[in-house]
Amino acid sequence: MLTVEKITFEAFVEESSACDVAMPLEQTQIWADYQQTIDGRKPWGVLAVLDQGEPVAMLSLIEYQTHGYRYLRSAHGPVWFIVPNPGVERNAVRAIREYVHRADSGIVFVRLDLWTDTGTHPVLSTVPYDTTVVVDLAGGADAILERMRKRGRRDVRKALRESAAVCADETNRAVEDFSEYYSIMVDTAHRDGFMPAPLMDYVDMMEALGHEHCRVFAARIKGRVVAWLMVTIYEGCAVYYYACASADAMSNLVPDKLIYTMMCDLGNEGCVSVDLMGVGSDFAPSLHALTTFKSKFAQETTPVAPARDVPVRKSMYRALAAAKSVRSIWRNITSLLQYRER
Repeated sequence: MLTVEKITFEAFVEESSACDVAMPLEQTQIWADYQQTIDGRKPWGVLAVLDQGEPVAMLSLIEYQTHGYRYLRSAHGPVWFIVPNPGVERNAVRAIREYVHRADSGIVFVRLDLWTDTGTHPVLSTVPYDTTVVVDLAGGADAILERMRKRGRRDVRKALRESAAVCADETNRAVEDFSEYYSIMVDTAHRDGFMPAPLMDYVDMMEALGHEHCRVFAARIKGRVVAWLMVTIYEGCAVYYYACASADAMSNLVPDKLIYTMMCDLGNEGCVSVDLMGVGSDFAPSLHALTTFKSKFAQETTPVAPARDVPVRKSMYRALAAAKSVRSIWRNITSLLQYRER
């Protein structure tokens, strides 16, 4: 029987090091402190899942308060110290849910990254993914290029030959004044049909994580920013969090030159990999538009455990799911009526 107990971040780090298991940045005290700066979020606690007293997994949980209810999120968690079979994972999920219910009955659900779907539900919000692209940064610029797919090597070489963009780490410049970078994100959002986060969300992330854990790389043509990307870094592993580019930059292979510059620079600093964070699959078809670009930078894609919701207050969760369904139906009806009026 699996049990759960509250622990400290120090114990989490000690166990991860002893088991030689990489901790994602999102599971660290650094990330918890950053989340505390965001309205409606705060660290809830760190838990250990135990099998006869021995830890099999640990996870950091962040509390979210939104629309009058509270839930917990463990991004890239649980962190496993064993290779869990479906039965072990199901038992761990049950133990976590029961612990949270006893400790804080106001929590409606817990969002975890899980391989199993037993006892879980598709997430109420955000777009989870079960496939990503992880690029090996070892060996220098030539080695990074040679490990790409054929079309990746072709596009990067063409970008290096023909693009007039100057690409560099501009983290310090971005922290001082992010307005020029943000305008590119706004243009990208309008073009691709999404709502950009407020400008200060990006600035707060850079300031809270610091240069050691968060970088901005930008591409400029004639001194003007035309594309940028943001990565996080922890223990030699980088994660590609945000990216945007002007329409002209997209058509001139500027993103290829920019992402290759980032990979080479981080590789030279000692980073061993960069996770490009999600591509399309049968599980996440809405992300297929990202697949063509991201997948060319590595020979293979990498499966990952997607985010799933674990209801704690089941009746409340059913009500939230029903409300989401009604909103979705209403949006479809509205879209159909607007189409017919054209």
